[in-house]
Amino acid sequence: MYEYFEGAVAELTPTYAVIDAVGVGYMINISLQTFSAIGNASRTKLFTHYIVREDAHILYGFATREERELFRLLIGVSGVGGNTARMILSSFKADELSNIIYNEQAQILKTVKGLGLKTAQKIIVELKDKVQGITISTEAKEQVATDNEILSEGVSALTMLGFTRAASEKVLRQIFKENPSISIEDAIRAALKRL
Repeated sequence: MYEYFEGAVAELTPTYAVIDAVGVGYMINISLQTFSAIGNASRTKLFTHYIVREDAHILYGFATREERELFRLLIGVSGVGGNTARMILSSFKADELSNIIYNEQAQILKTVKGLGLKTAQKIIVELKDKVQGITISTEAKEQVATDNEILSEGVSALTMLGFTRAASEKVLRQIFKENPSISIEDAIRAALKRL
């Protein structure tokens, strides 16, 4: 119904902004990312999503269309409401969130306050294919492919040494998470100490 609001910033807090659009003040719920984007600007443009409930009419505003698109995808997941989606978008930038979902990093996603592992996994399962076109860069996709090749190489080496595939993969994923720039040789050495 409302594509965006553009006007003077009458009031700004980390959770909402009041935008004066032609003499009418609209209270719009925002994420911390949008709060940072507005900064000290006296005027702004927020792309909006309007939710009508029995007990309230709520406007959510976003500094970019990408952030709004991610919000819409998130609230489409059963169990994720507007406030939870806003909390997720406050915790991660749009491109970071897309990459977390694309890379299936449920452990990182569940660090958001009020979000459990099952809901994080559900978000990933339902949105992995949908986030690809939003903000994931070609470099990120190439990095995922490279990371998967390196992980696969490490798992193969460890299984040849007699360790189970599942245990090897789990340990290597943890090592790469702790130190993303570690070489495959050092990762295998570290895995041998943990297995």
